Amino acid sequence: MFARGFRVRANTAIKGSDRRKLRNDVAAAFPNLSAEQLSEFIPNKEELNVIKIYSHKGEAITVYMNHRNPILFEVEKALYPTVYTLWVYPDLLPAFSTWPPVLQKLAGGADLMLPGVVVPPSGFPQVEQGTLCAVTLPGNRAPVAVAVATMSTAEMLAGGMKGKGFAVLHTYLDHLWEYGDKSCPPTLAPLVPDCAGDEEEQEGKGPVSSSPPAPVQHVDMGHLSLKEQDSCAELGKEELPENRTAEPAENASPEEQQEPEESRTPQEQMDALFSQCFFHALKCKVKKADLPLLTSTFLRSHMFSCCPAGQQLDIKKSSYKKFSKFLQCMQNQKILKVKELSKGVESIVEVDWKHPDIKAFAVPEGFSSASSAQDSKNEDGEQVYHAPEITPLYGVPAKMIPLFQEAGHGKGSVLSSNEVRDIIINYVKTNELVDETNKNFVKVNAILCDCLLDKSEQDEISHLKWDDLLSRCLDRLQSFYRVTCFGQEPVVRKGTIHPICVNIEKRSANKKVTIIKNLELYGLDPQCVANMLQQKVQASATITPVPGAKDRVQVQIQGNQIHHLAKMLLEEFHLPRKHIRGLENAPKLRQKK
Repeated sequence: MFARGFRVRANTAIKGSDRRKLRNDVAAAFPNLSAEQLSEFIPNKEELNVIKIYSHKGEAITVYMNHRNPILFEVEKALYPTVYTLWVYPDLLPAFSTWPPVLQKLAGGADLMLPGVVVPPSGFPQVEQGTLCAVTLPGNRAPVAVAVATMSTAEMLAGGMKGKGFAVLHTYLDHLWEYGDKSCPPTLAPLVPDCAGDEEEQEGKGPVSSSPPAPVQHVDMGHLSLKEQDSCAELGKEELPENRTAEPAENASPEEQQEPEESRTPQEQMDALFSQCFFHALKCKVKKADLPLLTSTFLRSHMFSCCPAGQQLDIKKSSYKKFSKFLQCMQNQKILKVKELSKGVESIVEVDWKHPDIKAFAVPEGFSSASSAQDSKNEDGEQVYHAPEITPLYGVPAKMIPLFQEAGHGKGSVLSSNEVRDIIINYVKTNELVDETNKNFVKVNAILCDCLLDKSEQDEISHLKWDDLLSRCLDRLQSFYRVTCFGQEPVVRKGTIHPICVNIEKRSANKKVTIIKNLELYGLDPQCVANMLQQKVQASATITPVPGAKDRVQVQIQGNQIHHLAKMLLEEFHLPRKHIRGLENAPKLRQKK
């Protein structure tokens, strides 16, 4: 379903009532989720987004996002979990195993055939036709695909394990997985040993030993990546030869002299992971202008993105148990300062980027985006702002479907101006509508007449110039735009982007204030802009809600500061002047006598 990509139609946040409805729908679709797991899966306060997309076949699909990862997708009112969700809840669906070479075929769009299914010694789980299932690899319980059974377990066995067993909907390495953070499957030990004959060896013997079973050799996933630049770490590391552990310590490098990962408890490993992601986020993600920064935002938006592939941060599995205690420990080391804004709400107000622990931290390999962010940051932690790329797009309305359906586009398809131009040119040439006597004109057939001409023009116009044809087509399409901010996924929205509005308003005693709106649409943090302006002009700057708009804020600064604001937006941030309104209200400079 997602092997050949998809088009994003809309991206919106999920509000309270919709969030409750989604939680009820998830509870109905997956009744084996406990109440605690359900509240963790669909949280009350964390940001959740819903994205409307179209698959390459034109199917309308709804995708639910959390922590920038797709967690669910909905097709024809049926909910399906993604692999990111199944890595957190690996036993949510009945699972069937396949061999690693088969996974590459599944990610390319193939269905799972029964000859490629691994028969476990304990037997298959009992499923019926249409049951939603997970697909795993031998030695790892982490699912790598989501599929629907095309027959029951009894029918699979009765047919001699031949034919198509599962219709694959989504896989690790497909385009839906690429829409997330592209992390690799974690290593989850099987609940039942894969080695056949274990039960037979235990029969007739004394009490079973409580010692843990021998570790299962995990499958190397490195060669399964469909793109070399997106190659991931192995699912499981190969065991070291026994004689290597006996090498003299004086011949080992300092890294090899460190305590082995396997000898630490899971709690110690989670503590180390939190420290690594903490220093990584401070060194590469957070900039001075971001402060003050809510601790919840720091964890969700910065530390999570620094977590290595195949691992997950879970404060409950650490010795701290609460993120506030972890930050208190970092504050005791004088790395940062945390201030409590209100009960239960804390904010990071200061970071010492010159602290030896931050300066000594080495960014792990494989974080190229983080490294580039580090390169663009100065000693004070300030990061260079990159103006977003704003691209106008066009949506196909119902009236224009006949003109675009030959190119495989339906209602709601979002296209660039170049794509629209190519489709129109191909349509004209395919239907031989170019005027033979004058190739600058196009003959208007019935479809062009219905789509591009007004009723009063349909009896009068039989030919159109190429420029007129293309401009009429663009005028009748729905307006969309795509905003691509540096280091973030592109966001497509309907309509035209609102400019940054700068207004001068009068307050009591004829005092003037400068009001700045729509900064967040261009990747600018209003609080950061307010702090910078306050330092430049030495005037009070505040953040206030935009009247009549939900979840929108504006910057208010004393006096007419348009000159300083224009210099900052145009020269420092390099925003195009066409996206800024109100700069003409700047005070006139007095001429020196």
